[in-house]
Amino acid sequence: MKGVSEEKFERIEEIKNQARKVFDELWEVAELSPGEILVVGCSSSEVASRKIGSWSSEEIGKALFETLHQACKEKGIYLAAQCCEHLNRAVILEKAAAKEHGLPMVNVVPQLKAGGSFATATYAGLEHAVAVEEVKAQAGIDIGDTLIGMHLQAVAVPVRTSVKSIGDAHVVCARTRLKYIGGPRAVYSEKLRG
Repeated sequence: MKGVSEEKFERIEEIKNQARKVFDELWEVAELSPGEILVVGCSSSEVASRKIGSWSSEEIGKALFETLHQACKEKGIYLAAQCCEHLNRAVILEKAAAKEHGLPMVNVVPQLKAGGSFATATYAGLEHAVAVEEVKAQAGIDIGDTLIGMHLQAVAVPVRTSVKSIGDAHVVCARTRLKYIGGPRAVYSEKLRG
């Protein structure tokens, strides 16, 4: 199939280690609670130093899913995988997460060239995977500039990690905080989160 990689990616262990380090550093500052959502957007093409959408790699998608899913399970949070633009950036996550967060489910099954390799691996790897059109996650990892902002609750705050790329894909992380309201006499708590 055009745009799908048949090649073996030589740096699997490297990208798994990079992904885990990014997760761990984000975890340190995001202050996520059990049951909250981490949304991940991932371009396997960008990880492999190709143009986004041009080189979908099942191997890369699966390796990154397994690494990030395990990390999320250890911390008691849900992993959500943003699909590519061909599925209108729908999100794949556990059915329990959709129910817990009141997210209406939709009917779609991601594929390598319609959803992306990470979302496809997530759909195959979760116990009871479902698709939703939108989440409001409490933190996110964007691997390859896939634009996850629509799936973060307001207000998103950038998190700088020591790892700037996974493979050759640029990495951006974010946590969220509650909106500040009120006027000049308002006082805010730095400990409150949404």
